[in-house]
Amino acid sequence: MASIVRFAHRRGPMGWTHHALKVLDRERHRCASTPLLSMADGMVQPKFGSNAFAMNGCGGGDGIDLYFKDESVHQSGSLKHRLARSLFLYKISSGQIREGTTCIEASSGSTAISEAYFARLLGLPFIAVVASTTAKSKLRCIERLGATCVLVDSADQVYAEAQAIEAKLNQRSGDSFGGHYMDQFTNAERATDWKGNNNLAEDILHQMEVERHPVPSYVVVGAGTGGTATTLGRFMHYNDYDTQICVVDPENSVFYDCFRTGDTSLVLGDGDSSIPPEESGIVPKSGHGRSMIEGIGRPRVEPSFVPSAVDTMIRVPDAASYAAMHFLNDLGISSNMPGASSGTNLYGSIVLIDEMRRNGQDGSLVTLICDRGDRYLDTYYNQEWLRENGFDLEPYLEQIRNFWETGTLKKVGRSHSVAKH
Repeated sequence: MASIVRFAHRRGPMGWTHHALKVLDRERHRCASTPLLSMADGMVQPKFGSNAFAMNGCGGGDGIDLYFKDESVHQSGSLKHRLARSLFLYKISSGQIREGTTCIEASSGSTAISEAYFARLLGLPFIAVVASTTAKSKLRCIERLGATCVLVDSADQVYAEAQAIEAKLNQRSGDSFGGHYMDQFTNAERATDWKGNNNLAEDILHQMEVERHPVPSYVVVGAGTGGTATTLGRFMHYNDYDTQICVVDPENSVFYDCFRTGDTSLVLGDGDSSIPPEESGIVPKSGHGRSMIEGIGRPRVEPSFVPSAVDTMIRVPDAASYAAMHFLNDLGISSNMPGASSGTNLYGSIVLIDEMRRNGQDGSLVTLICDRGDRYLDTYYNQEWLRENGFDLEPYLEQIRNFWETGTLKKVGRSHSVAKH
């Protein structure tokens, strides 16, 4: 007797999958490239003196130009719009999300807002697991998009809670499609096409083609998942660009020490500050004991952070980030108020420009305006909140203003740290 061939079908109905992918593709086509804003062409005049920040004559000849890629203009208000779209494309194409699947994400807020936006677009339920210290305006944004917020006490608890919610929903549904944990921290570098396909790096290089220094000397970004830095580094290496990737890191984050030591197992903890992290495995907490710059800085080394894709790291004091944010906002370069991570980016860029100037180098730097600062009116833009949390911005504001006018970076009491590969 002839044997009977039997087939086992695991894939769900493809009608919804095809529809969802088309929805995501249409959204991508409708969104124009975010603007690249130049500080070097005299369009933006500082309020504190001459336009010295264009750095004309401060390098070896042509000068040093700084550009901001304004990611705050995305529909969901931040750089994470790109990541959220990529994650949904990746998960739906992989068959991990079906019609009706509840999507879950662990986040410091901005990624959750962007994923909630796409979940609503696709008609999917969404749950955001965030620390209770997350800006209240971010929580309201998530809920306005029809999603649910689950609060935990600290940033290091979001992972386990998201996994527990996923397990509970799948137990209830009797399969693996009741709930799905998006896990941006693991999947950011996997979901993003680092070779091209309209990623951030390709977008920047295309917009820079007509500038006087079209290939940037540096691209400066922060690290939340680490996926943006990893994508940028891979793209530059793959396409043979002489562009270095600099990652700026706030206080109470492990990325800087991971990069410096090569130890990806480091965690933030109550360690002895006299014992180096490479010996103890712990990056000692300081001050507030957690990253005070929402969106960047983590208590563990996230899987999407690939240190070998990065060339330079700068640890920036939190007060310097806030001061640079306020300075950038006063300049009015963007139609949106910048968030604190944009200040971290600006401060790191200033450090690099000062180094290039002292070395007699010309060139360009590109950094990001990451998200909208109106989400932080109760915190970073609130003078009472800054005082209550012990942040004195004036020394850094004076330092930045002086640099803006003279091109020389003076030292302040609590300085930044730089590590290079």
